[in-house]
Amino acid sequence: MAALIAENFRFLSLFFKSKDVMIFNGLVALGTVGSEELFSVFAFNCPCSPARNYIYGLAAIGVPALALFLIGVILNNHTWNLVAECHKRGTKNFSAAATFLLFGSIMGRAAVAPVTWSVISLLRGEAYICALSEFIRPSSLDKFPANHGAEVLARFPCKDVPANLTKYRDDVTRRLRYESQLFGWLLIGIVAVLIFLTKCLKHCCSPLSYRQEAYWAQYRSNEDKLFRRTAEVHSRILAANNVKQFFGFVALDKEEKELVQEFPVEGVQPSPQWNAITGVYIYRENKGFPLYSRLHKWAKGVEGNGPSPEGHEMLFLAS
Repeated sequence: MAALIAENFRFLSLFFKSKDVMIFNGLVALGTVGSEELFSVFAFNCPCSPARNYIYGLAAIGVPALALFLIGVILNNHTWNLVAECHKRGTKNFSAAATFLLFGSIMGRAAVAPVTWSVISLLRGEAYICALSEFIRPSSLDKFPANHGAEVLARFPCKDVPANLTKYRDDVTRRLRYESQLFGWLLIGIVAVLIFLTKCLKHCCSPLSYRQEAYWAQYRSNEDKLFRRTAEVHSRILAANNVKQFFGFVALDKEEKELVQEFPVEGVQPSPQWNAITGVYIYRENKGFPLYSRLHKWAKGVEGNGPSPEGHEMLFLAS
């Protein structure tokens, strides 16, 4: 029984590791849905005033989406790898296809939260109704009183209307909610088709087999985890050595003492080494052998970043 549980746990662990990007995007989407619900309940308050409704409704949909998009760009490692690449080496070594692939990766991941926000806002319909209620043509409403215009229509989202206009308010609200939800479902369909086509294009254009691509993903994940863990230990030991040199002693706990004894640190890596392993990386091979990262490339002593007979760009970005 214990062996069966351990095997199932190992399977789930491997599954989630292989789907880490998908799971991250799903968590981002769920967090965005929760945030939108809280905003609708506690923060959304249509002004119900001509001219103000339209601005407020669009802002309620667009401004949070823009903020979420910018946050997604900022939190994407590819963004800062690109900045480092442009600062240190420039993008002259990248082809147009590689540059498009890079920006597509950054924008695609950053778009998860804003698209989710926009879809949920449209499906709820409150912001859309608030923004467009005043633009409903009175002539489209059966026997709508001629003495009422945009000012009354703008008050429909707040239900603050005369009793004789209640049926018109329900009609307008139903019509606008239908339009809003229709746009929401269309946006879902468009995004789904784009994701499908992107995945197909990625696998069709990939120079790697399915198994090698899976291996590359595992390598990148393991390299990143080991690099971060080792960097944390290295920096702690280096800091301990410097503090000891200044004070003559350093106050370490038992675990830190074991680390200092087990991993002696003599110095730091020079800046050229940091620059060599930092930046955007697109899959390359050297004499037929794959180079899975900048660190891998540096460890093999391969020089240069541009295409050459021995090291050629394969136009496939690390996701």
